Amino acid sequence: MKNSFISEFKEREYFNQCTNSEELDNLMNNKKINAYIGFDCTAQSLHVGSLLQIMCLRLLQKYGHRPIVLLGGGTTMIGDPSGKEETRKILSTKEIDKNIKDIKKVFQIFLNHKNTKTKPIYVNNFKWLGKLNYIKFLREIGKHFTINKMLSFDSVKLRLEREQSLSYMEFNYMILQAYDFLELNKKNNCVVQIGGSDQWGNIVNGVELIKRSSSKQAYGLTTPLITLASGTKMGKTEKGAVWLDKKLLSPYDYWQFWRNTDDRDVVKFLKMFTDKEISEIESLKNKNINELKILLANETTSMLHGKNSAKKAAETAKKTFSAGSYGDDLPVINIKRNEITKGINIIDIVIKSKLLNSKSEVRRAIKNQGVKVNNNTIDEESLNITINNFKENILKLSHGKKNHVLFKIIN
Repeated sequence: MKNSFISEFKEREYFNQCTNSEELDNLMNNKKINAYIGFDCTAQSLHVGSLLQIMCLRLLQKYGHRPIVLLGGGTTMIGDPSGKEETRKILSTKEIDKNIKDIKKVFQIFLNHKNTKTKPIYVNNFKWLGKLNYIKFLREIGKHFTINKMLSFDSVKLRLEREQSLSYMEFNYMILQAYDFLELNKKNNCVVQIGGSDQWGNIVNGVELIKRSSSKQAYGLTTPLITLASGTKMGKTEKGAVWLDKKLLSPYDYWQFWRNTDDRDVVKFLKMFTDKEISEIESLKNKNINELKILLANETTSMLHGKNSAKKAAETAKKTFSAGSYGDDLPVINIKRNEITKGINIIDIVIKSKLLNSKSEVRRAIKNQGVKVNNNTIDEESLNITINNFKENILKLSHGKKNHVLFKIIN
Protein backbone atom coordinates (compact mmCIF):
# COMPACT_ATOMS: atom_id res chain seq x y z
CA MET A 1 0.00 0.00 0.00
CA LYS A 2 1.30 3.46 -0.95
CA ASN A 3 2.29 5.51 2.06
CA SER A 4 0.10 8.57 2.41
CA PHE A 5 -0.78 11.27 4.90
CA ILE A 6 -3.95 9.45 5.99
CA SER A 7 -2.26 6.04 6.26
CA GLU A 8 0.54 7.42 8.45
CA PHE A 9 -2.01 9.49 10.38
CA LYS A 10 -3.68 6.19 11.29
CA GLU A 11 -0.42 4.30 11.93
CA ARG A 12 0.68 6.95 14.42
CA GLU A 13 -2.68 6.57 16.20
CA TYR A 14 -3.72 10.15 15.42
CA PHE A 15 -6.98 9.09 13.76
CA ASN A 16 -10.34 9.30 15.51
CA GLN A 17 -13.00 10.31 12.93
CA CYS A 18 -13.23 11.74 9.44
CA THR A 19 -16.20 13.06 7.50
CA ASN A 20 -15.06 11.01 4.47
CA SER A 21 -11.74 9.25 5.01
CA GLU A 22 -11.49 7.48 1.63
CA GLU A 23 -12.38 10.59 -0.38
CA LEU A 24 -9.95 12.75 1.59
CA ASP A 25 -7.16 10.18 1.16
CA ASN A 26 -7.68 10.20 -2.63
CA LEU A 27 -7.69 14.00 -2.70
CA MET A 28 -4.46 14.30 -0.68
CA ASN A 29 -2.73 11.67 -2.82
CA ASN A 30 -3.57 13.54 -6.02
CA LYS A 31 -2.95 17.16 -5.03
CA LYS A 32 -1.38 19.28 -2.32
CA ILE A 33 -3.95 20.89 -0.04
CA ASN A 34 -4.22 23.48 2.73
CA ALA A 35 -5.47 22.28 6.12
CA TYR A 36 -5.93 24.15 9.37
CA ILE A 37 -5.94 23.67 13.11
CA GLY A 38 -7.17 26.36 15.48
CA PHE A 39 -5.56 27.25 18.81
CA ASP A 40 -7.23 29.52 21.32
CA CYS A 41 -4.74 31.74 23.13
CA THR A 42 -5.91 31.53 26.73
CA ALA A 43 -2.38 31.33 28.23
CA GLN A 44 1.09 32.63 27.41
CA SER A 45 2.13 29.21 26.12
CA LEU A 46 0.66 25.98 24.81
CA HIS A 47 1.22 22.89 26.92
CA VAL A 48 1.88 19.28 26.00
CA GLY A 49 -1.89 18.70 25.64
CA SER A 50 -1.64 20.64 22.33
CA LEU A 51 1.38 18.69 21.11
CA LEU A 52 -0.60 16.08 19.18
CA GLN A 53 -2.17 18.84 17.06
CA ILE A 54 1.28 20.32 16.40
CA MET A 55 2.52 16.89 15.30
CA CYS A 56 -0.39 16.73 12.83
CA LEU A 57 0.82 20.02 11.30
CA ARG A 58 4.34 18.55 10.99
CA LEU A 59 2.90 15.47 9.26
CA LEU A 60 1.06 17.68 6.76
CA GLN A 61 4.38 19.30 5.83
CA LYS A 62 6.08 15.89 5.52
CA TYR A 63 3.66 14.98 2.70
CA GLY A 64 3.96 18.35 0.94
CA HIS A 65 0.72 19.89 2.23
CA ARG A 66 0.49 23.38 3.68
CA PRO A 67 -0.64 23.90 7.28
CA ILE A 68 -2.65 26.91 8.38
CA VAL A 69 -2.19 27.85 12.04
CA LEU A 70 -5.24 29.74 13.25
CA LEU A 71 -4.48 31.73 16.40
CA GLY A 72 -7.88 32.55 17.85
CA GLY A 73 -7.69 36.22 18.74
CA GLY A 74 -11.46 36.45 18.20
CA THR A 75 -12.67 33.12 19.61
CA THR A 76 -10.44 33.44 22.69
CA MET A 77 -12.59 36.44 23.62
CA ILE A 78 -15.61 34.10 23.72
CA GLY A 79 -14.23 30.84 25.14
CA ASP A 80 -14.81 27.33 23.81
CA PRO A 81 -17.23 25.42 26.08
CA SER A 82 -16.07 22.01 24.74
CA GLY A 83 -14.95 19.84 27.63
CA LYS A 84 -15.34 22.70 30.11
CA GLU A 85 -17.53 22.68 33.19
CA GLU A 86 -17.55 26.43 33.66
CA THR A 87 -17.12 29.66 31.71
CA ARG A 88 -13.52 30.57 30.91
CA LYS A 89 -11.99 33.72 32.36
CA ILE A 90 -12.49 36.62 29.93
CA LEU A 91 -9.14 38.08 28.80
CA SER A 92 -8.45 41.60 27.57
CA THR A 93 -7.42 42.25 23.96
CA LYS A 94 -3.96 43.24 25.22
CA GLU A 95 -3.54 39.92 27.11
CA ILE A 96 -4.71 37.90 24.08
CA ASP A 97 -2.35 39.75 21.70
CA LYS A 98 0.60 39.04 24.01
CA ASN A 99 -0.38 35.36 24.26
CA ILE A 100 -0.58 35.11 20.46
CA LYS A 101 2.91 36.58 20.10
CA ASP A 102 4.35 34.12 22.65
CA ILE A 103 2.48 31.05 21.34
CA LYS A 104 3.59 31.72 17.77
CA LYS A 105 7.19 31.08 18.90
CA VAL A 106 6.26 27.44 19.63
CA PHE A 107 5.21 26.85 16.01
CA GLN A 108 8.37 28.53 14.74
CA ILE A 109 10.31 25.78 16.56
CA PHE A 110 8.21 22.79 15.48
CA LEU A 111 7.32 23.69 11.88
CA ASN A 112 9.48 24.05 8.76
CA HIS A 113 9.52 27.67 7.52
CA LYS A 114 12.16 27.23 4.78
CA ASN A 115 10.12 25.41 2.13
CA THR A 116 7.93 28.04 0.44
CA LYS A 117 5.38 25.42 -0.71
CA THR A 118 4.74 24.03 2.79
CA LYS A 119 5.58 27.12 4.88
CA PRO A 120 2.81 27.57 7.47
CA ILE A 121 0.25 30.32 7.04
CA TYR A 122 -0.55 32.17 10.27
CA VAL A 123 -3.97 33.76 10.66
CA ASN A 124 -5.76 35.51 13.52
CA ASN A 125 -9.55 35.10 13.35
CA PHE A 126 -10.08 38.47 15.03
CA LYS A 127 -9.29 39.89 11.59
CA TRP A 128 -12.75 38.81 10.34
CA LEU A 129 -14.69 38.10 13.55
CA GLY A 130 -13.87 41.58 14.88
CA LYS A 131 -15.55 43.19 11.86
CA LEU A 132 -18.80 41.21 11.84
CA ASN A 133 -22.07 43.06 11.51
CA TYR A 134 -24.44 41.27 13.88
CA ILE A 135 -27.62 41.61 11.79
CA LYS A 136 -25.84 40.63 8.57
CA PHE A 137 -24.15 37.68 10.31
CA LEU A 138 -27.49 36.35 11.64
CA ARG A 139 -29.12 36.66 8.22
CA GLU A 140 -26.30 35.10 6.19
CA ILE A 141 -24.76 32.59 8.62
CA GLY A 142 -27.19 32.13 11.52
CA LYS A 143 -29.92 30.86 9.21
CA HIS A 144 -27.90 27.68 8.58
CA PHE A 145 -27.96 26.65 12.28
CA THR A 146 -30.93 25.24 14.17
CA ILE A 147 -31.27 25.45 17.94
CA ASN A 148 -32.37 21.78 17.94
CA LYS A 149 -29.06 20.65 16.47
CA MET A 150 -26.94 23.03 18.55
CA LEU A 151 -28.49 21.63 21.73
CA SER A 152 -27.56 18.10 20.66
CA PHE A 153 -23.78 18.71 20.71
CA ASP A 154 -21.88 17.39 23.73
CA SER A 155 -20.27 20.78 24.46
CA VAL A 156 -23.78 22.13 25.15
CA LYS A 157 -25.74 19.04 26.17
CA LEU A 158 -23.38 17.93 28.96
CA ARG A 159 -23.32 21.37 30.57
CA LEU A 160 -27.13 21.57 30.53
CA GLU A 161 -27.58 18.01 31.83
CA ARG A 162 -25.29 18.83 34.77
CA GLU A 163 -27.28 22.03 35.34
CA GLN A 164 -24.12 24.08 34.84
CA SER A 165 -24.54 27.55 33.40
CA LEU A 166 -23.77 28.11 29.72
CA SER A 167 -23.69 31.72 28.60
CA TYR A 168 -25.20 32.90 25.32
CA MET A 169 -21.68 34.05 24.44
CA GLU A 170 -20.30 30.48 24.73
CA PHE A 171 -23.37 29.04 22.97
CA ASN A 172 -22.34 31.03 19.88
CA TYR A 173 -18.79 29.64 19.85
CA MET A 174 -19.64 26.74 17.53
CA ILE A 175 -21.07 29.14 14.93
CA LEU A 176 -17.93 31.27 15.03
CA GLN A 177 -15.70 28.21 14.59
CA ALA A 178 -17.76 27.10 11.60
CA TYR A 179 -17.47 30.61 10.17
CA ASP A 180 -13.67 30.44 10.58
CA PHE A 181 -13.60 27.38 8.33
CA LEU A 182 -15.79 29.14 5.75
CA GLU A 183 -13.48 32.19 5.74
CA LEU A 184 -10.34 30.08 5.36
CA ASN A 185 -12.00 28.08 2.59
CA LYS A 186 -12.78 31.29 0.68
CA LYS A 187 -9.54 33.18 1.27
CA ASN A 188 -6.91 30.45 1.69
CA ASN A 189 -8.47 27.55 -0.24
CA CYS A 190 -8.49 25.52 2.98
CA VAL A 191 -10.35 22.23 2.55
CA VAL A 192 -9.58 20.37 5.81
CA GLN A 193 -9.99 21.21 9.48
CA ILE A 194 -8.21 19.00 12.05
CA GLY A 195 -9.04 19.05 15.76
CA GLY A 196 -9.51 16.98 18.89
CA SER A 197 -12.47 14.60 19.11
CA ASP A 198 -14.27 17.07 21.41
CA GLN A 199 -14.33 19.45 18.40
CA TRP A 200 -16.18 17.01 16.11
CA GLY A 201 -19.54 18.81 16.23
CA ASN A 202 -17.97 22.22 15.60
CA ILE A 203 -15.91 20.84 12.70
CA VAL A 204 -18.92 19.14 11.07
CA ASN A 205 -20.79 22.44 11.36
CA GLY A 206 -18.01 24.09 9.35
CA VAL A 207 -18.04 21.38 6.66
CA GLU A 208 -21.82 21.75 6.30
CA LEU A 209 -21.69 25.56 6.31
CA ILE A 210 -19.18 25.54 3.42
CA LYS A 211 -21.39 23.13 1.46
CA ARG A 212 -24.55 25.23 2.01
CA SER A 213 -22.84 28.55 1.31
CA SER A 214 -20.76 27.62 -1.73
CA SER A 215 -21.54 23.98 -2.67
CA LYS A 216 -17.83 23.20 -2.16
CA GLN A 217 -16.59 19.98 -0.55
CA ALA A 218 -14.58 20.28 2.65
CA TYR A 219 -13.49 17.69 5.21
CA GLY A 220 -13.20 17.28 8.94
CA LEU A 221 -10.62 15.09 10.67
CA THR A 222 -10.27 14.51 14.41
CA THR A 223 -7.67 13.07 16.75
CA PRO A 224 -8.42 11.14 19.96
CA LEU A 225 -8.27 12.85 23.33
CA ILE A 226 -5.27 11.25 24.99
CA THR A 227 -5.77 9.61 28.34
CA LEU A 228 -2.71 8.11 29.99
CA ALA A 229 -2.65 4.42 30.88
CA SER A 230 -3.00 5.54 34.50
CA GLY A 231 -6.37 7.08 33.60
CA THR A 232 -5.28 10.72 34.00
CA LYS A 233 -5.49 13.42 31.33
CA MET A 234 -2.44 14.12 29.17
CA GLY A 235 -0.71 17.44 29.74
CA LYS A 236 -0.59 17.97 33.48
CA THR A 237 1.41 16.65 36.43
CA GLU A 238 1.24 17.17 40.18
CA LYS A 239 3.42 20.24 39.68
CA GLY A 240 1.10 21.75 37.03
CA ALA A 241 0.94 22.07 33.25
CA VAL A 242 3.76 20.71 31.08
CA TRP A 243 4.43 23.92 29.16
CA LEU A 244 6.14 24.14 25.76
CA ASP A 245 8.05 27.27 26.80
CA LYS A 246 11.34 26.99 28.70
CA LYS A 247 10.52 30.18 30.62
CA LEU A 248 7.63 28.29 32.24
CA LEU A 249 9.13 24.79 32.35
CA SER A 250 12.83 24.01 32.17
CA PRO A 251 14.18 21.62 29.49
CA TYR A 252 15.21 19.31 32.34
CA ASP A 253 11.66 19.12 33.74
CA TYR A 254 10.31 18.61 30.21
CA TRP A 255 12.77 15.74 29.69
CA GLN A 256 11.77 14.25 33.05
CA PHE A 257 8.07 14.38 32.10
CA TRP A 258 8.73 12.06 29.14
CA ARG A 259 11.24 9.93 31.07
CA ASN A 260 8.53 9.25 33.67
CA THR A 261 6.05 7.96 31.08
CA ASP A 262 4.05 4.93 32.19
CA ASP A 263 5.55 1.71 30.71
CA ARG A 264 2.26 1.03 28.92
CA ASP A 265 2.35 4.37 27.05
CA VAL A 266 5.97 4.44 25.85
CA VAL A 267 5.61 2.79 22.41
CA LYS A 268 2.41 4.71 21.69
CA PHE A 269 4.09 8.01 22.57
CA LEU A 270 7.12 7.20 20.40
CA LYS A 271 4.66 6.91 17.50
CA MET A 272 2.70 10.02 18.40
CA PHE A 273 5.34 12.48 19.55
CA THR A 274 8.55 11.69 17.66
CA ASP A 275 9.59 11.60 14.01
CA LYS A 276 10.91 8.05 14.31
CA GLU A 277 9.64 5.88 11.45
CA ILE A 278 6.91 3.43 12.46
CA SER A 279 9.00 0.46 11.23
CA GLU A 280 11.91 1.56 13.46
CA ILE A 281 9.62 1.92 16.49
CA GLU A 282 8.20 -1.55 15.87
CA SER A 283 11.72 -3.00 15.77
CA LEU A 284 12.60 -1.28 19.07
CA LYS A 285 9.53 -2.12 21.12
CA ASN A 286 11.03 -5.24 22.72
CA LYS A 287 14.07 -3.35 24.00
CA ASN A 288 14.57 -2.56 27.69
CA ILE A 289 11.71 -0.25 28.75
CA ASN A 290 14.03 2.24 30.49
CA GLU A 291 16.11 2.58 27.33
CA LEU A 292 12.92 3.31 25.39
CA LYS A 293 11.86 5.93 27.95
CA ILE A 294 15.22 7.68 27.62
CA LEU A 295 14.89 7.54 23.82
CA LEU A 296 11.41 9.10 24.09
CA ALA A 297 12.68 11.83 26.45
CA ASN A 298 15.67 12.59 24.21
CA GLU A 299 13.64 12.72 20.99
CA THR A 300 10.83 14.90 22.36
CA THR A 301 13.18 17.28 24.19
CA SER A 302 15.46 17.61 21.14
CA MET A 303 12.47 18.54 19.00
CA LEU A 304 11.44 21.40 21.31
CA HIS A 305 14.63 22.55 23.04
CA GLY A 306 17.41 21.21 20.78
CA LYS A 307 19.80 18.26 21.00
CA ASN A 308 22.20 19.99 23.42
CA SER A 309 19.42 20.62 25.95
CA ALA A 310 18.26 17.01 25.68
CA LYS A 311 21.84 15.77 26.19
CA LYS A 312 22.34 18.06 29.21
CA ALA A 313 19.03 16.93 30.73
CA ALA A 314 19.97 13.25 30.30
CA GLU A 315 23.40 13.84 31.87
CA THR A 316 21.88 15.81 34.75
CA ALA A 317 19.36 13.04 35.42
CA LYS A 318 22.17 10.49 35.50
CA LYS A 319 24.24 12.61 37.91
CA THR A 320 21.24 13.40 40.10
CA PHE A 321 20.74 9.72 40.86
CA SER A 322 24.36 9.42 41.97
CA ALA A 323 24.90 10.22 45.66
CA GLY A 324 26.77 13.48 46.20
CA SER A 325 26.15 14.70 42.62
CA TYR A 326 23.99 17.64 41.63
CA GLY A 327 23.77 17.73 37.85
CA ASP A 328 24.24 20.88 35.79
CA ASP A 329 20.72 21.34 34.47
CA LEU A 330 18.59 21.21 37.65
CA PRO A 331 16.33 24.22 38.34
CA VAL A 332 18.16 26.80 40.49
CA ILE A 333 16.52 29.10 43.05
CA ASN A 334 18.54 32.01 44.38
CA ILE A 335 18.30 32.71 48.13
CA LYS A 336 19.83 35.72 49.91
CA ARG A 337 22.47 35.05 52.55
CA ASN A 338 20.54 37.03 55.19
CA GLU A 339 17.47 34.81 54.61
CA ILE A 340 19.40 31.69 55.50
CA THR A 341 21.68 33.06 58.27
CA LYS A 342 18.93 32.84 60.91
CA GLY A 343 17.72 29.54 59.50
CA ILE A 344 14.57 28.60 57.58
CA ASN A 345 12.25 25.75 58.52
CA ILE A 346 12.36 22.70 56.23
CA ILE A 347 8.62 22.99 55.51
CA ASP A 348 8.99 26.63 54.42
CA ILE A 349 11.96 25.96 52.16
CA VAL A 350 10.13 23.06 50.44
CA ILE A 351 7.15 25.38 49.80
CA LYS A 352 9.57 28.02 48.47
CA SER A 353 11.00 25.41 46.09
CA LYS A 354 7.49 24.62 44.73
CA LEU A 355 8.28 20.91 44.89
CA LEU A 356 5.06 20.68 46.93
CA ASN A 357 2.18 23.11 47.17
CA SER A 358 1.02 23.03 50.81
CA LYS A 359 2.43 22.56 54.30
CA SER A 360 0.24 19.51 54.87
CA GLU A 361 1.70 17.88 51.72
CA VAL A 362 5.23 18.59 52.99
CA ARG A 363 4.46 17.08 56.41
CA ARG A 364 3.08 13.93 54.75
CA ALA A 365 6.14 13.69 52.52
CA ILE A 366 8.51 14.04 55.51
CA LYS A 367 6.53 11.40 57.41
CA ASN A 368 6.86 9.06 54.41
CA GLN A 369 10.61 9.80 54.11
CA GLY A 370 10.07 11.55 50.79
CA VAL A 371 12.07 14.74 51.43
CA LYS A 372 15.87 14.88 51.17
CA VAL A 373 18.48 17.58 51.68
CA ASN A 374 21.76 16.91 49.88
CA ASN A 375 20.59 13.30 49.34
CA ASN A 376 19.99 12.78 53.09
CA THR A 377 16.46 11.82 54.18
CA ILE A 378 14.72 14.31 56.50
CA ASP A 379 12.58 12.86 59.29
CA GLU A 380 11.99 15.93 61.48
CA GLU A 381 9.56 18.63 60.34
CA SER A 382 11.01 20.99 62.97
CA LEU A 383 14.42 20.95 61.20
CA ASN A 384 15.91 24.36 60.48
CA ILE A 385 18.03 24.74 57.33
CA THR A 386 21.02 26.99 57.99
CA ILE A 387 24.09 28.11 56.11
CA ASN A 388 25.86 25.00 57.42
CA ASN A 389 23.65 22.82 55.17
CA PHE A 390 25.04 24.52 52.07
CA LYS A 391 28.09 23.12 50.31
CA GLU A 392 29.97 25.80 48.38
CA ASN A 393 26.79 27.93 48.61
CA ILE A 394 24.65 25.17 47.07
CA LEU A 395 21.93 23.03 48.66
CA LYS A 396 20.08 20.24 46.86
CA LEU A 397 16.45 19.70 47.89
CA SER A 398 14.55 16.62 46.68
CA HIS A 399 11.01 15.26 46.81
CA GLY A 400 10.94 11.58 45.90
CA LYS A 401 13.43 10.17 43.44
CA LYS A 402 12.76 12.43 40.47
CA ASN A 403 11.97 15.97 41.68
CA HIS A 404 14.95 18.13 42.61
CA VAL A 405 15.94 21.79 42.86
CA LEU A 406 19.11 23.58 43.86
CA PHE A 407 19.19 26.55 46.22
CA LYS A 408 22.09 28.93 45.62
CA ILE A 409 23.17 31.57 48.14
CA ILE A 410 23.62 35.05 46.71
CA ASN A 411 24.90 38.07 48.64
